[in-house]
Amino acid sequence: MKILKSGQSKSFSDTNQSSVAETVKNALDNVRTSGDEAVRQLSNQFDNWSPADFRLSPEQIQDCFDKIDPQTLADIKFAQDNISRFATEQLKTLQPLEVESQPGVFLGHRHIPVSASGAYIPGGRYPMLASAHMTILTAKVAGVKRVVACTPPINGEIPVATVVAASLAGADEIYILGGVQAIAAMSIGTETIAPVNMIAGPGNAFVAEAKRQMYGEIGIDLFAGPTEVLIVADSTADPLLIAVDLLSQAEHGPESPAILVTTDESVANAVMKNIEQILPNMSTGEVAKKAWEDFGQIILCESSEELWAIADDLASEHVQIFTAQPREALEKMNNYGALFLGQNTCVAYGDKVIGTNHVLPTLGAARYSGGLWVGKFLKTCTYQEVRDPIASGELGRVCGRASRAENFEGHGRSGDIRAARALGDQFEWIEELADV
Repeated sequence: MKILKSGQSKSFSDTNQSSVAETVKNALDNVRTSGDEAVRQLSNQFDNWSPADFRLSPEQIQDCFDKIDPQTLADIKFAQDNISRFATEQLKTLQPLEVESQPGVFLGHRHIPVSASGAYIPGGRYPMLASAHMTILTAKVAGVKRVVACTPPINGEIPVATVVAASLAGADEIYILGGVQAIAAMSIGTETIAPVNMIAGPGNAFVAEAKRQMYGEIGIDLFAGPTEVLIVADSTADPLLIAVDLLSQAEHGPESPAILVTTDESVANAVMKNIEQILPNMSTGEVAKKAWEDFGQIILCESSEELWAIADDLASEHVQIFTAQPREALEKMNNYGALFLGQNTCVAYGDKVIGTNHVLPTLGAARYSGGLWVGKFLKTCTYQEVRDPIASGELGRVCGRASRAENFEGHGRSGDIRAARALGDQFEWIEELADV
């Protein structure tokens, strides 16, 4: 292995920023104590936004539909159709289960949607209206009855395209509300905003920290860090495509890692030259350049075995495979948020339109978790039924012994009483009760 371009790496510990954590804790505490008043104060402070009602009325939503560019509307519908179709197919794989594990003993599970979920749709430098598709539409396909959408104002205005996307995705309530105050309102609840059971969606460091601090009281999709991209390439890869795709993700933010792992040094050198030529004429070049300079890496591998081993060890959020046999990655790799196979495929498709979900694990979390999908909005809950008294008695005998091996006398008695009723077993503690 040879490092042709070095860069900083990020880990989960880097997300623990004491100044951010304290600010977020204070904001959450204020909302918990003062409700709507605190939410309004925070919104005014951070977004200079304090309307009569943060929730959009049907008339305001219709006004957004009236204003949206027709092509943008068509593109939103195209993306949401793809996302809905894929999420629906995913849902079909989640079936209820019931099995007779032994005569008279039935075990099963059901997939139950959470009652209410919140969707955070970022604004700021990039109004990520595609996040509405991913967090609202997927929840609705899963069967969530109430989906609340929050998105911040942009330059003091209602973000038209984002509101339309949220409405088309099926949001039941849409609030022009951003930052910590949005997460607090949805998770804690206020006088006018009922709380939800879980929150999904990306955001800045303050939004991510608010979700972290609320986790446990509510569920969240995942802990989110800066966007990451890894491209795995051999001698067949197109250096220009690699350069463009690395920078397409580096533009997310100045700390977004963009990494190339390749077995071909000529490809690597051409990628670096292409990046140098592209950046000066890229409208988001200032951000992408900072990310590439500080967090960009190029790693040259001696063999394909080393290539796959390094790629899997990096456990990146997005992994593009630019090799002669891209589907080989399905066998060679286990740690990734999402795979993009072949040079006709790119992360930007996944981010915006292709149909898979773009809320994915970062900071190494791909080693233990996948991304957001319909299953995340479902609780898989088990049930048990013992219909045969004899089977219950036999279980009771084992339960009694197993419980007392752990010093759980009360548990043991739950088994004893059923063994006594069904099988006639005798227990001293039961006989003592009969004497009373």
